[in-house]
Amino acid sequence: MKLNYKRTILVGFAFFLISAFWQAYDKTIPLLMTYKFGMTQTQSGIIMALDNVLAVFMLPLFGGLSDKVKTRYGKRTVFIFFGTICAIISFIFIPLIGNMWLFIGVLLITLLSMATFRSPAVALMPDVTVKPLRSKGNAIINLMGTAGGLLVLVLGMIITVGEEHMDNFFPYYIGVCGIMLVGLIIFLLTVKENKWVKEMEEDTVKYGIEDVEEKSNDNAGKKLPKDKLISLLLILGSVALWYMGYNAITSKYSLYADKVLKQSYDLTLLIAQAGAIVAYIPVGMVASKFGRRKTILAGVAMLATAFFIAIFMTENSSPIFMYILFAIAGIGWATINVNSFPMVVELAKSGDTGKYTGWYYTASMSAQVLTPILSGAIMDLAGNMSPLFPYASICVALAFVTMFFVKHGDSKPETKKSVLENFDD
Repeated sequence: MKLNYKRTILVGFAFFLISAFWQAYDKTIPLLMTYKFGMTQTQSGIIMALDNVLAVFMLPLFGGLSDKVKTRYGKRTVFIFFGTICAIISFIFIPLIGNMWLFIGVLLITLLSMATFRSPAVALMPDVTVKPLRSKGNAIINLMGTAGGLLVLVLGMIITVGEEHMDNFFPYYIGVCGIMLVGLIIFLLTVKENKWVKEMEEDTVKYGIEDVEEKSNDNAGKKLPKDKLISLLLILGSVALWYMGYNAITSKYSLYADKVLKQSYDLTLLIAQAGAIVAYIPVGMVASKFGRRKTILAGVAMLATAFFIAIFMTENSSPIFMYILFAIAGIGWATINVNSFPMVVELAKSGDTGKYTGWYYTASMSAQVLTPILSGAIMDLAGNMSPLFPYASICVALAFVTMFFVKHGDSKPETKKSVLENFDD
Protein backbone atom coordinates (compact mmCIF):
# COMPACT_ATOMS: atom_id res chain seq x y z
CA MET A 1 0.00 0.00 0.00
CA LYS A 2 1.30 3.42 -0.94
CA LEU A 3 0.81 6.73 0.77
CA ASN A 4 -2.40 8.33 -0.47
CA TYR A 5 -0.93 11.60 -1.69
CA LYS A 6 -4.24 13.16 -2.71
CA ARG A 7 -5.76 12.48 0.70
CA THR A 8 -2.70 13.81 2.51
CA ILE A 9 -2.69 16.99 0.41
CA LEU A 10 -6.34 17.62 1.23
CA VAL A 11 -5.70 17.11 4.95
CA GLY A 12 -2.75 19.49 4.55
CA PHE A 13 -5.01 22.43 3.67
CA ALA A 14 -5.54 22.89 7.41
CA PHE A 15 -1.80 23.41 7.85
CA PHE A 16 -1.74 25.49 4.66
CA LEU A 17 -4.01 28.13 6.19
CA ILE A 18 -2.18 28.01 9.54
CA SER A 19 1.15 28.69 7.86
CA ALA A 20 -0.34 31.48 5.76
CA PHE A 21 -1.42 33.20 8.96
CA TRP A 22 1.94 32.86 10.73
CA GLN A 23 3.86 34.10 7.71
CA ALA A 24 1.76 37.28 7.71
CA TYR A 25 1.98 37.54 11.50
CA ASP A 26 5.78 37.27 11.62
CA LYS A 27 6.12 39.75 8.75
CA THR A 28 3.77 42.52 9.89
CA ILE A 29 3.36 42.43 13.67
CA PRO A 30 7.02 43.39 14.42
CA LEU A 31 6.74 46.24 11.90
CA LEU A 32 3.51 47.52 13.42
CA MET A 33 4.92 47.37 16.94
CA THR A 34 8.18 49.08 16.00
CA TYR A 35 7.06 51.72 13.51
CA LYS A 36 3.43 52.35 14.48
CA PHE A 37 3.58 52.02 18.27
CA GLY A 38 7.29 52.78 18.87
CA MET A 39 8.11 49.71 20.97
CA THR A 40 11.68 48.66 21.82
CA GLN A 41 13.07 45.31 20.72
CA THR A 42 12.49 43.89 24.21
CA GLN A 43 8.89 45.16 24.32
CA SER A 44 8.09 43.81 20.86
CA GLY A 45 9.74 40.52 21.83
CA ILE A 46 7.38 40.20 24.79
CA ILE A 47 4.35 40.77 22.55
CA MET A 48 5.70 38.31 19.97
CA ALA A 49 5.95 35.75 22.76
CA LEU A 50 2.24 36.06 23.62
CA ASP A 51 1.13 33.43 21.12
CA ASN A 52 3.72 31.03 22.46
CA VAL A 53 2.71 31.61 26.09
CA LEU A 54 -0.87 30.77 25.16
CA ALA A 55 0.25 27.81 23.09
CA VAL A 56 2.20 26.22 25.95
CA PHE A 57 -1.08 25.67 27.78
CA MET A 58 -3.69 25.65 25.04
CA LEU A 59 -2.13 23.35 22.44
CA PRO A 60 -1.88 20.33 24.78
CA LEU A 61 -5.33 21.19 26.17
CA PHE A 62 -7.09 21.33 22.82
CA GLY A 63 -5.03 18.46 21.43
CA GLY A 64 -6.21 16.29 24.32
CA LEU A 65 -9.78 17.56 24.03
CA SER A 66 -9.89 16.72 20.35
CA ASP A 67 -8.83 13.14 21.21
CA LYS A 68 -12.07 12.77 23.19
CA VAL A 69 -14.52 14.57 20.87
CA LYS A 70 -16.81 12.56 18.60
CA THR A 71 -19.00 14.29 16.01
CA ARG A 72 -20.47 13.44 12.62
CA TYR A 73 -17.71 15.60 11.12
CA GLY A 74 -14.87 13.96 13.08
CA LYS A 75 -12.70 14.80 16.09
CA ARG A 76 -10.46 17.45 14.53
CA THR A 77 -12.61 19.13 11.86
CA VAL A 78 -14.91 21.00 14.26
CA PHE A 79 -11.91 22.64 15.97
CA ILE A 80 -10.40 23.61 12.61
CA PHE A 81 -13.65 25.20 11.41
CA PHE A 82 -14.51 27.31 14.45
CA GLY A 83 -10.91 28.31 15.20
CA THR A 84 -10.22 29.50 11.66
CA ILE A 85 -13.42 31.55 11.40
CA CYS A 86 -12.77 33.32 14.72
CA ALA A 87 -9.14 34.01 13.78
CA ILE A 88 -10.07 35.52 10.41
CA ILE A 89 -12.73 37.80 11.91
CA SER A 90 -10.35 39.27 14.51
CA PHE A 91 -7.14 39.31 12.42
CA ILE A 92 -8.57 41.43 9.64
CA PHE A 93 -9.12 44.39 11.99
CA ILE A 94 -5.57 44.55 13.38
CA PRO A 95 -4.07 47.03 10.84
CA LEU A 96 -6.98 49.44 11.38
CA ILE A 97 -6.37 49.86 15.11
CA GLY A 98 -4.56 52.99 16.30
CA ASN A 99 -4.68 52.41 20.05
CA MET A 100 -1.85 50.24 21.38
CA TRP A 101 -3.88 48.52 24.13
CA LEU A 102 -6.78 47.79 21.79
CA PHE A 103 -4.24 46.44 19.30
CA ILE A 104 -2.86 44.08 21.96
CA GLY A 105 -6.40 42.99 22.96
CA VAL A 106 -7.50 42.12 19.42
CA LEU A 107 -4.17 40.41 18.79
CA LEU A 108 -4.78 38.31 21.90
CA ILE A 109 -8.20 37.22 20.60
CA THR A 110 -6.63 36.25 17.28
CA LEU A 111 -3.91 34.22 18.97
CA LEU A 112 -6.43 32.45 21.21
CA SER A 113 -8.44 31.49 18.15
CA MET A 114 -5.38 30.10 16.37
CA ALA A 115 -4.34 28.12 19.45
CA THR A 116 -7.65 26.22 19.61
CA PHE A 117 -7.10 24.28 16.40
CA ARG A 118 -3.39 23.97 15.68
CA SER A 119 -2.90 20.67 17.54
CA PRO A 120 -6.11 19.11 16.12
CA ALA A 121 -5.09 20.17 12.61
CA VAL A 122 -1.61 18.63 12.88
CA ALA A 123 -2.88 15.48 14.65
CA LEU A 124 -5.17 14.74 11.71
CA MET A 125 -2.29 13.53 9.52
CA PRO A 126 -1.24 10.66 11.85
CA ASP A 127 -4.95 9.97 12.43
CA VAL A 128 -5.33 9.00 8.77
CA THR A 129 -1.80 7.69 8.06
CA VAL A 130 -0.27 4.41 9.23
CA LYS A 131 2.97 4.71 11.24
CA PRO A 132 5.52 3.61 8.59
CA LEU A 133 4.28 6.32 6.22
CA ARG A 134 4.10 9.24 8.63
CA SER A 135 7.43 10.82 7.68
CA LYS A 136 6.33 10.85 4.05
CA GLY A 137 2.91 12.08 5.12
CA ASN A 138 4.45 14.82 7.24
CA ALA A 139 6.57 15.84 4.25
CA ILE A 140 3.37 16.51 2.31
CA ILE A 141 1.81 18.37 5.26
CA ASN A 142 4.88 20.57 5.60
CA LEU A 143 4.90 21.10 1.84
CA MET A 144 1.34 22.36 2.10
CA GLY A 145 2.33 24.63 4.96
CA THR A 146 5.24 25.98 2.94
CA ALA A 147 2.88 26.60 0.02
CA GLY A 148 0.65 28.69 2.29
CA GLY A 149 3.62 30.71 3.55
CA LEU A 150 4.99 31.07 0.04
CA LEU A 151 1.68 32.41 -1.25
CA VAL A 152 1.66 35.06 1.48
CA LEU A 153 5.27 35.98 0.67
CA VAL A 154 4.27 36.53 -2.96
CA LEU A 155 1.30 38.59 -1.78
CA GLY A 156 3.72 40.74 0.21
CA MET A 157 5.76 41.37 -2.93
CA ILE A 158 2.64 42.45 -4.81
CA ILE A 159 1.24 44.57 -1.97
CA THR A 160 4.37 46.18 -0.49
CA VAL A 161 4.36 46.17 3.28
CA GLY A 162 6.97 48.17 5.21
CA GLU A 163 7.63 51.29 7.27
CA GLU A 164 6.87 53.59 4.35
CA HIS A 165 3.79 51.61 3.24
CA MET A 166 1.71 51.47 6.42
CA ASP A 167 -1.44 52.37 4.48
CA ASN A 168 -1.11 49.12 2.50
CA PHE A 169 -1.45 46.87 5.52
CA PHE A 170 -5.25 46.53 5.34
CA PRO A 171 -5.38 45.31 1.70
CA TYR A 172 -2.58 42.90 2.58
CA TYR A 173 -4.55 41.56 5.55
CA ILE A 174 -7.65 41.15 3.39
CA GLY A 175 -5.57 39.07 0.98
CA VAL A 176 -4.15 36.91 3.77
CA CYS A 177 -7.59 36.27 5.29
CA GLY A 178 -8.89 35.41 1.82
CA ILE A 179 -6.16 32.81 1.42
CA MET A 180 -7.04 31.32 4.80
CA LEU A 181 -10.74 31.19 3.95
CA VAL A 182 -10.14 29.46 0.61
CA GLY A 183 -7.95 26.87 2.36
CA LEU A 184 -10.69 26.21 4.92
CA ILE A 185 -13.38 25.82 2.26
CA ILE A 186 -11.31 23.29 0.31
CA PHE A 187 -10.62 21.36 3.51
CA LEU A 188 -14.29 21.24 4.56
CA LEU A 189 -15.52 20.20 1.13
CA THR A 190 -13.03 17.39 0.56
CA VAL A 191 -11.83 15.87 3.86
CA LYS A 192 -13.87 12.91 5.16
CA GLU A 193 -12.28 12.55 8.56
CA ASN A 194 -14.31 9.71 10.11
CA LYS A 195 -14.15 7.55 7.01
CA TRP A 196 -10.41 8.02 6.53
CA VAL A 197 -9.60 7.36 10.21
CA LYS A 198 -11.56 4.08 10.07
CA GLU A 199 -9.68 2.98 6.95
CA MET A 200 -6.33 3.77 8.60
CA GLU A 201 -7.27 1.70 11.67
CA GLU A 202 -8.26 -1.23 9.46
CA ASP A 203 -4.95 -1.06 7.57
CA THR A 204 -2.99 -0.80 10.82
CA VAL A 205 -4.44 -4.09 12.06
CA LYS A 206 -4.42 -5.73 8.61
CA TYR A 207 -0.70 -5.22 8.04
CA GLY A 208 0.31 -6.12 11.60
CA ILE A 209 1.60 -2.67 12.55
CA GLU A 210 -0.42 -2.98 15.78
CA ASP A 211 -2.66 -5.81 16.92
CA VAL A 212 -6.25 -5.34 18.03
CA GLU A 213 -5.28 -5.04 21.69
CA GLU A 214 -2.65 -2.39 21.01
CA LYS A 215 -5.06 -0.52 18.76
CA SER A 216 -7.68 -0.34 21.51
CA ASN A 217 -8.36 3.09 22.98
CA ASP A 218 -7.99 1.45 26.41
CA ASN A 219 -4.25 1.93 25.94
CA ALA A 220 -4.65 5.71 25.77
CA GLY A 221 -3.04 7.48 28.71
CA LYS A 222 -0.78 4.57 29.76
CA LYS A 223 2.72 5.49 30.90
CA LEU A 224 5.71 5.02 28.63
CA PRO A 225 8.52 2.67 29.67
CA LYS A 226 11.48 4.54 31.15
CA ASP A 227 13.74 4.17 28.11
CA LYS A 228 11.08 5.51 25.76
CA LEU A 229 10.24 8.33 28.16
CA ILE A 230 13.89 9.40 28.15
CA SER A 231 13.91 9.42 24.35
CA LEU A 232 10.67 11.42 24.29
CA LEU A 233 12.16 14.02 26.65
CA LEU A 234 15.35 14.23 24.57
CA ILE A 235 13.32 14.69 21.37
CA LEU A 236 11.22 17.42 22.99
CA GLY A 237 14.39 19.09 24.31
CA SER A 238 15.85 19.05 20.81
CA VAL A 239 12.64 20.54 19.41
CA ALA A 240 12.84 23.35 21.97
CA LEU A 241 16.46 24.15 21.13
CA TRP A 242 16.18 24.27 17.35
CA TYR A 243 13.00 26.33 17.62
CA MET A 244 14.83 28.77 19.90
CA GLY A 245 17.34 29.29 17.12
CA TYR A 246 14.96 29.30 14.19
CA ASN A 247 12.25 31.46 15.77
CA ALA A 248 14.81 34.08 16.80
CA ILE A 249 15.51 34.52 13.09
CA THR A 250 11.90 34.48 11.86
CA SER A 251 10.66 36.89 14.53
CA LYS A 252 13.47 39.43 14.06
CA TYR A 253 14.68 38.93 10.50
CA SER A 254 12.34 41.48 8.91
CA LEU A 255 14.04 44.20 10.98
CA TYR A 256 17.52 42.65 10.62
CA ALA A 257 17.19 42.60 6.84
CA ASP A 258 16.03 46.22 6.83
CA LYS A 259 18.57 47.65 9.30
CA VAL A 260 21.68 45.49 8.73
CA LEU A 261 21.55 43.81 5.33
CA LYS A 262 19.55 46.49 3.48
CA GLN A 263 18.01 43.62 1.52
CA SER A 264 14.50 42.41 0.72
CA TYR A 265 12.94 40.39 3.53
CA ASP A 266 10.52 38.76 1.11
CA LEU A 267 13.09 37.65 -1.45
CA THR A 268 15.54 35.99 0.96
CA LEU A 269 12.72 34.21 2.82
CA LEU A 270 11.28 33.19 -0.54
CA ILE A 271 14.58 31.46 -1.32
CA ALA A 272 14.48 29.62 2.01
CA GLN A 273 10.90 28.53 1.36
CA ALA A 274 11.90 27.32 -2.11
CA GLY A 275 14.70 25.25 -0.59
CA ALA A 276 12.22 23.69 1.82
CA ILE A 277 9.75 22.92 -0.98
CA VAL A 278 12.40 21.10 -2.98
CA ALA A 279 13.51 19.11 0.08
CA TYR A 280 10.29 17.99 1.77
CA ILE A 281 9.45 14.88 -0.24
CA PRO A 282 13.06 13.70 -0.79
CA VAL A 283 13.94 13.94 2.93
CA GLY A 284 10.87 11.90 3.79
CA MET A 285 12.15 9.21 1.48
CA VAL A 286 15.69 9.49 2.86
CA ALA A 287 14.35 8.99 6.38
CA SER A 288 12.52 5.83 5.34
CA LYS A 289 15.88 4.40 4.24
CA PHE A 290 18.37 5.76 6.78
CA GLY A 291 16.08 6.48 9.73
CA ARG A 292 14.51 9.63 11.11
CA ARG A 293 17.17 10.32 13.75
CA LYS A 294 20.13 10.32 11.36
CA THR A 295 18.22 12.42 8.86
CA ILE A 296 17.33 14.97 11.54
CA LEU A 297 20.95 15.19 12.68
CA ALA A 298 21.99 16.00 9.11
CA GLY A 299 19.32 18.71 8.92
CA VAL A 300 20.38 20.23 12.25
CA ALA A 301 23.99 20.36 11.06
CA MET A 302 22.92 22.15 7.86
CA LEU A 303 20.81 24.70 9.73
CA ALA A 304 23.52 25.46 12.31
CA THR A 305 26.11 25.88 9.55
CA ALA A 306 23.88 28.25 7.57
CA PHE A 307 23.18 30.40 10.62
CA PHE A 308 26.87 30.48 11.56
CA ILE A 309 27.97 31.63 8.10
CA ALA A 310 25.18 34.24 8.11
CA ILE A 311 26.98 35.96 11.00
CA PHE A 312 29.44 37.32 8.47
CA MET A 313 26.87 38.67 6.00
CA THR A 314 26.76 42.44 5.42
CA GLU A 315 24.92 44.75 3.07
CA ASN A 316 27.85 44.28 0.69
CA SER A 317 27.55 40.50 0.60
CA SER A 318 26.86 38.93 -2.77
CA PRO A 319 23.13 38.36 -3.32
CA ILE A 320 23.92 34.95 -4.86
CA PHE A 321 25.84 33.96 -1.71
CA MET A 322 22.91 35.05 0.44
CA TYR A 323 20.42 33.08 -1.65
CA ILE A 324 22.52 29.90 -1.46
CA LEU A 325 22.83 30.31 2.29
CA PHE A 326 19.11 30.76 2.81
CA ALA A 327 18.38 27.80 0.52
CA ILE A 328 20.61 25.62 2.72
CA ALA A 329 18.78 26.87 5.80
CA GLY A 330 15.44 26.05 4.19
CA ILE A 331 16.55 22.53 3.28
CA GLY A 332 17.91 21.95 6.78
CA TRP A 333 14.72 23.16 8.42
CA ALA A 334 12.61 20.97 6.13
CA THR A 335 14.75 17.95 6.98
CA ILE A 336 14.19 18.54 10.70
CA ASN A 337 10.47 19.19 10.54
CA VAL A 338 9.51 16.32 8.28
CA ASN A 339 10.87 13.78 10.75
CA SER A 340 10.70 15.25 14.27
CA PHE A 341 6.92 15.28 14.69
CA PRO A 342 6.54 11.64 13.50
CA MET A 343 9.17 10.62 16.07
CA VAL A 344 6.97 12.04 18.84
CA VAL A 345 3.69 10.48 17.70
CA GLU A 346 5.49 7.19 16.99
CA LEU A 347 5.71 6.84 20.78
CA ALA A 348 2.00 7.61 21.29
CA LYS A 349 -0.55 4.93 22.14
CA SER A 350 -3.72 4.83 20.03
CA GLY A 351 -6.11 7.52 21.21
CA ASP A 352 -3.29 9.76 22.47
CA THR A 353 -2.19 11.31 19.17
CA GLY A 354 -3.71 14.70 19.93
CA LYS A 355 -2.10 14.77 23.39
CA TYR A 356 1.35 13.90 22.05
CA THR A 357 0.90 16.48 19.30
CA GLY A 358 0.19 18.98 22.07
CA TRP A 359 3.39 17.98 23.88
CA TYR A 360 5.36 18.50 20.67
CA TYR A 361 3.97 22.00 20.45
CA THR A 362 4.48 22.62 24.16
CA ALA A 363 8.20 22.09 23.55
CA SER A 364 8.34 24.28 20.47
CA MET A 365 6.16 27.03 21.88
CA SER A 366 7.88 27.10 25.27
CA ALA A 367 11.10 27.75 23.40
CA GLN A 368 9.42 30.49 21.41
CA VAL A 369 8.15 32.13 24.60
CA LEU A 370 11.73 32.57 25.72
CA THR A 371 13.62 33.22 22.51
CA PRO A 372 12.05 36.50 21.23
CA ILE A 373 12.47 38.06 24.68
CA LEU A 374 15.98 36.70 25.26
CA SER A 375 17.27 37.49 21.77
CA GLY A 376 15.63 40.93 21.88
CA ALA A 377 17.20 41.70 25.26
CA ILE A 378 20.63 40.58 24.03
CA MET A 379 20.33 42.85 21.00
CA ASP A 380 19.16 45.78 23.15
CA LEU A 381 22.13 45.18 25.46
CA ALA A 382 24.52 45.10 22.50
CA GLY A 383 22.92 48.22 21.06
CA ASN A 384 22.50 46.60 17.65
CA MET A 385 21.17 43.45 15.96
CA SER A 386 24.53 41.75 15.37
CA PRO A 387 24.00 39.02 18.05
CA LEU A 388 20.99 37.57 16.18
CA PHE A 389 22.75 34.90 14.11
CA PRO A 390 25.35 33.91 16.77
CA TYR A 391 22.47 33.31 19.20
CA ALA A 392 20.61 31.16 16.65
CA SER A 393 23.74 29.17 15.76
CA ILE A 394 24.43 28.22 19.38
CA CYS A 395 20.84 27.10 20.02
CA VAL A 396 20.73 24.86 16.95
CA ALA A 397 24.17 23.37 17.70
CA LEU A 398 22.98 22.36 21.18
CA ALA A 399 19.98 20.62 19.58
CA PHE A 400 22.42 18.37 17.71
CA VAL A 401 23.86 17.21 21.04
CA THR A 402 20.50 16.29 22.61
CA MET A 403 19.21 14.61 19.44
CA PHE A 404 22.34 12.48 19.22
CA PHE A 405 21.34 10.52 22.34
CA VAL A 406 17.76 9.68 21.25
CA LYS A 407 17.17 5.91 21.04
CA HIS A 408 13.43 5.53 20.26
CA GLY A 409 10.82 7.00 17.94
CA ASP A 410 12.63 6.11 14.75
CA SER A 411 10.93 4.41 11.82
CA LYS A 412 11.40 0.66 11.71
CA PRO A 413 13.68 -0.62 8.95
CA GLU A 414 11.86 -2.30 6.10
CA THR A 415 13.09 -5.70 4.89
CA LYS A 416 12.24 -7.64 1.77
CA LYS A 417 10.35 -10.24 3.79
CA SER A 418 8.44 -7.69 5.86
CA VAL A 419 4.70 -7.37 5.41
CA LEU A 420 5.35 -3.63 5.41
CA GLU A 421 7.26 -3.89 2.15
CA ASN A 422 4.23 -2.82 0.17
CA PHE A 423 4.02 0.45 2.10
CA ASP A 424 7.06 1.76 0.27
CA ASP A 425 6.57 3.99 -2.71
